[in-house]
Amino acid sequence: MVWVRSEYAGALAVVSTWLAALVPWNVTYSSGVSGGSVLFVRFPFFQIRYAFGVPVARRVSVSDPLSAVAFQAGQTIQAAYQVWAVGAAVLAIAVVVAAAYYHDEARVESGPLDPVRLLGGLLALSGVVLAGATYLLATRGFPGVPLPIGVVFLLLFGGVLLTVDRE
Repeated sequence: MVWVRSEYAGALAVVSTWLAALVPWNVTYSSGVSGGSVLFVRFPFFQIRYAFGVPVARRVSVSDPLSAVAFQAGQTIQAAYQVWAVGAAVLAIAVVVAAAYYHDEARVESGPLDPVRLLGGLLALSGVVLAGATYLLATRGFPGVPLPIGVVFLLLFGGVLLTVDRE
């Protein structure tokens, strides 16, 4: 079964990669944190934390993966943030490849690797890595259930791009 025609595969690869960079890979709501609740919306390259009724926390906080790793230093949840940083790095490579592909399609197409398969592999790899981070958040993190919204999209986009008929 063909999901997309080969002539549209390049455009799908670029748009999928950019969309994957904009969708939160994880959303977690934690109640009972210092007498309040915290909502984490984790995008690939930054996290927004909304604190409700937590007296010692700023209401809204934004951090990148490396700052979040540093903030969690010495905590059990630090491993999840380290894995998130790796997933973000893989996705950053995909975004750079997608930008180059968009900017100069002919040149990238003439390279040694098929850019559609390369982007599919990078999206799938970042999906697997961020799924690992979600697992670590669920088993070592704050209370609450992390919802891997973007992880599903990354794996879906990666799978579609890896199976495109490139004749």
